[in-house]
Amino acid sequence: MRPSADAVLDWLLEERDPGLRAFALRDLLGAPADDPDVLSARRAALRTSPVREILEAQQPEGWWAKPGPGYGPKYRSTVWSMIFLGQLGADGHDRRVRRGADYLLEHSRARAPYGGLSYNGTPAGMLHCLAGNLCASLLELGFGDDPRLQTALDWLARSITGEGIRPADPGAKRPSKGEVEVARYYRTGNSGPGFLCAANSQRACAWGAIPALDALSRIPPRRRTTAVKKAIEAGSAFLLSRDPATADYPTPTGGPPSRSWFQFGYPMGYVQDVLRNLEVLTALGHGHDPRLRHAADDLLRVRGADGRWTMRYSYKGKLWCDVEAKGKPSKWVTLRARRVLKRMGVTV
Repeated sequence: MRPSADAVLDWLLEERDPGLRAFALRDLLGAPADDPDVLSARRAALRTSPVREILEAQQPEGWWAKPGPGYGPKYRSTVWSMIFLGQLGADGHDRRVRRGADYLLEHSRARAPYGGLSYNGTPAGMLHCLAGNLCASLLELGFGDDPRLQTALDWLARSITGEGIRPADPGAKRPSKGEVEVARYYRTGNSGPGFLCAANSQRACAWGAIPALDALSRIPPRRRTTAVKKAIEAGSAFLLSRDPATADYPTPTGGPPSRSWFQFGYPMGYVQDVLRNLEVLTALGHGHDPRLRHAADDLLRVRGADGRWTMRYSYKGKLWCDVEAKGKPSKWVTLRARRVLKRMGVTV
């Protein structure tokens, strides 16, 4: 590859980081997902850190760390390994990736109406942050036609709007044979429409809304059901109800927002940041909404003099393999920032 006038873009396109290169080709240069160079980069990612180490840790049956629903141990289990494979640009056609996805969809789906993805395999374990991250990565890996994922996406959409889901009723009896069971909210998990969540003291949770909207944004517009369209509208309204630059969404204690909102990193777990909020909102067509202006200004303000952004939030020592170094210029954060600015029409 010959050097261009954009040294930062050349840096992002380096072949030694093929998963990132695949996203840069697609999201910054506009290459289609089936472009030969994109596909080649995703295949190469399977042989390169950190995807290589994740796949090497997989068990023959398809799980990581221990069998079962797959949430724990955190960041190395089946759930997290599949989330990170999607976020790091793995090739979804690889047999190991497909085996992991099949295991996940069989063991992490709640056996309940709408079959949402659950951290413990029960309806009470269906949380927007987890389900959103999983659905987003499975869609990124190319499993959009799997009916199990489609069912999970339908639950995700309906749980946002409340259509077709009832409040939890601890005293409710199980339906008799032949009766239809209705999906319910559970106070220990997602506890009501509008992203109400037990982890956020029954308040609306932006850290759940962002991954959920990320997943729904990846469904091609022509394939979005009425439920998905309504959920996107409701979710976007919630995220835009506060200034994304300040991230003053409801918190568990009613106090100020977590500092993690303003410390950009990668990959993305349940902790969210302002940059991912911008990624989701711009992916849904809000790139020119004036309510994003302050956040975009702040994003440009923290860019380094060399045009690169720094890794501020790291999972060092917690993953199967570290992804970049905290406090250093980050290809992944820079890719994310440039992706947002491109969608906003901002020249860098």
